[in-house]
Amino acid sequence: MTGALLGFAERTPWLHTIVSAYTNGALFLLAIVMVVAWWRARRRSPVVAATALWAPVAVLLAYGVSNLVKVLVREPRPCQVLHVVTVAPCDYVTDYALPSNHATVAAAAAVGILLTDRAQGLTATALTLLVGVSRVYLGAHYPHDVLIGFLVGAAIGATGLWAHRLLVDRVPPVLITTRSHPASVPSTPRERP
Repeated sequence: MTGALLGFAERTPWLHTIVSAYTNGALFLLAIVMVVAWWRARRRSPVVAATALWAPVAVLLAYGVSNLVKVLVREPRPCQVLHVVTVAPCDYVTDYALPSNHATVAAAAAVGILLTDRAQGLTATALTLLVGVSRVYLGAHYPHDVLIGFLVGAAIGATGLWAHRLLVDRVPPVLITTRSHPASVPSTPRERP
């Protein structure tokens, strides 16, 4: 699959700039979606708002875990093994491929957002899937690097199902409430994300 996508990349030079810009720009778009999901969650309840705040925490954790796994696994980038010209410049030998940081971080963000807002989460998921394709298209990763990144990131994002409870008690009320909601934390099951 890597060879087919690299061949497609070679035949579509008009896409190089677009995909290169998207691969990093999508992370910025995901940050915007996180902020929108949090802003909307503040109007629903403090519990949902605290869950929305889990997404950026999950992103930071995912980035750290991803880098740790890279150092432990030490898988070389495709350009170093396949000896092919790739769209993205070949990274340093010590900048390992498995898992894809982009895929890991994007998946953590998408799942964190899904826990808060289904519509925003589906948007984030679509952005995330395209990030994965872009990483292979650019030649920065193998498909399995992206898939494992998705799995690691999604697992970290999913821990928000319980981690948001820690945030409710520790986050300043201004971040999790609006004027229409008191600072107290509702405990009714229907208000849980």
